Amino acid sequence: MTEGNLIFSKIKKKYLNFLRKQEVLGQPFYDKLGQLKNFYIPICNSIYKKFTKNKKKTIIVGLSGGQGSGKTTITQILKIIIGIKYNLDVISFSIDDYYKTQKERLEMSKKVSKLFRTRGVPGTHDTSLLFKHLKTLKKDFSKPIFIPTFDKSTDERNKKNKWKKIKKKPDVVIFEGWCVGAKPQKLKNLKKPINVLENKEDKNLTWRKKVNNELRLKYKKIFNKIDFLIYLKVPSFNSVMKWRLLQEKKLKKKSKGKKIMSNMQVKKFVMYYERVTKDMFLDLKRNADILIHLDKKHKLKNLKTN
Repeated sequence: MTEGNLIFSKIKKKYLNFLRKQEVLGQPFYDKLGQLKNFYIPICNSIYKKFTKNKKKTIIVGLSGGQGSGKTTITQILKIIIGIKYNLDVISFSIDDYYKTQKERLEMSKKVSKLFRTRGVPGTHDTSLLFKHLKTLKKDFSKPIFIPTFDKSTDERNKKNKWKKIKKKPDVVIFEGWCVGAKPQKLKNLKKPINVLENKEDKNLTWRKKVNNELRLKYKKIFNKIDFLIYLKVPSFNSVMKWRLLQEKKLKKKSKGKKIMSNMQVKKFVMYYERVTKDMFLDLKRNADILIHLDKKHKLKNLKTN
């Protein structure tokens, strides 16, 4: 067996084992080896090419896509391949890990808009800590970095003893999240409500304007740290709704009896994300380094490099 075949065999084994564990949670996968050969390995090759162009200094890979599009699963697959094929140290975390605490969101809801009590949109993340970590990860650091983690079943940031400990500078950081790479809209585009939530609960545009301003200032600084951006384009916003419901079912299996959202709660929850998500459909379609179209079964069906 050649060295190339041996490496592929190791990747294949670990990849299939990982998918089997995911299927136990209720997520089916199709054309597993075809997806590996035609999409995941070429994506990793592009990431490695960017790493070498960056003189083998730490790069930050942004992975963006609508709720339930498979960002966390794909992140783990990319880590498997890059680790085995290129022997690089890869770490990952989500923008979700940096959600503000319930107390912080409650304070924001009182000062700005009641809609900020619900996590999700720009403005509900600890942007100062996130920016600091992205900046530090690109340098040599002597003290460990502790990445926060967030428990969606309790809607609260975990205690520090459950945070991820990063001891040394990695080669690749995969930074994933539904709004990673999002840009602000023009003010005139905010005026017309996009759904019932905006129409009834944000009549004076306070919430929309604040979210937009957060994207223009704090989030722009964060996203400028990204060296390579991958965007998962979902078939439609209806798919986001359907996949978010599936995500909640998986969360129920993982959370062992903890409270999760009902279908009606999920439908309202997704409305908070709708405006930014739909705007990203158009913007990142043009501006991502790699654009991946997903079909209705979560399969990667088309890959385009920009």
